[in-house]
Amino acid sequence: MRATAAVTLAKGAPFELREVELGDLRPDEVLVEVAASGICHTDLICRDQWIPVPLPAVLGHEGAGIVTSVGSAVTKVAPGDRVGMTFLSCGSCPSCLVAKPAYCHSFFEHNFGASRPADSSSVLGDLHGHFFGQSSFATHSVASERNVVKLEDGADLAVAAPFGCGIQTGAGAVLNSLAAPAGSSLAVFGAGTVGLAAVLGGMIAGCTTIVAVDVVPERLELARELGATHAVDAREEDAVEAVRAATGGGTNFAIEATGSPQVLRQCVDSTAPLGVTAVVGAPAFGTEVSLDVTTVLTGGRVVRGVVEGDSIPDLFLPRLHTLHAQGRFPVDAFMTFYDFDQIEQAAHDAESGRTVKAVLRMH
Repeated sequence: MRATAAVTLAKGAPFELREVELGDLRPDEVLVEVAASGICHTDLICRDQWIPVPLPAVLGHEGAGIVTSVGSAVTKVAPGDRVGMTFLSCGSCPSCLVAKPAYCHSFFEHNFGASRPADSSSVLGDLHGHFFGQSSFATHSVASERNVVKLEDGADLAVAAPFGCGIQTGAGAVLNSLAAPAGSSLAVFGAGTVGLAAVLGGMIAGCTTIVAVDVVPERLELARELGATHAVDAREEDAVEAVRAATGGGTNFAIEATGSPQVLRQCVDSTAPLGVTAVVGAPAFGTEVSLDVTTVLTGGRVVRGVVEGDSIPDLFLPRLHTLHAQGRFPVDAFMTFYDFDQIEQAAHDAESGRTVKAVLRMH
């Protein structure tokens, strides 16, 4: 069938809306009429080839929409269902078998290969598709049964779309990966989508001190509105000392959500003994960090990577949607909506910091 897609032709090239042809569904696939898609930092760094996704391609991996048809083996959803789309995993490797699909042994093949992982074919002919099992910068998307999550009837698809990556990553880092207990302290370095979702995750967890660190005053103000007890402008003061002062000597948990190795060092240095730093921000391949070994060793400090907030999407995303419906997870406070043909403006606003979470409406 025919669809309109935003095509990335080459490294750093602008998104171009083009008519594309979608291939036939396979038994385990789902055709989704995309209503909305978030623009994630990962889409933009893949466009710029920080992560070497094959081009030309249709990117987008925070899609939501309505199922229009399903393959012969699909049982989880049916035509007419509202769904959110998320990352793809194989379902059979050692990580998937212990319910850790975000650490699938073939995660890069399934999500960054921009082709069907089984045989490297594309759902879009000469264009690379199936990015994160969806390529949701399009009016229609071919997804896998594994990476669609059924939503409630009447769910606002534009708000639901970004839950599939950035929002579950931030909230899940606190609630799943760190399992921050009530009364603990949390420092979030980077108050973008992931960082603000982490602040809200800290609120849900019952953290009593939540420190947001950024260099954009408007984002720090928003972090305070969403529950941060302290806001640190890293341009105006020493972030490590400010976090230590706010948390009585060091934070129990820190989240690095900027992708900067210098900020990662600040995160580790700001933690108390036995503190844990979650590395969430994605820098270019090959980026290295320098840490003081004595600080890590003698304090028993932990530095760990976190992918997709350790989410099991079919379980975790419905919980987040319920919290949102109850008014306890107001992530729409940092969303800005754009028409699909405004994708270049939306991407620019996201990169410049003018917009926290840009969401495209396809219709």
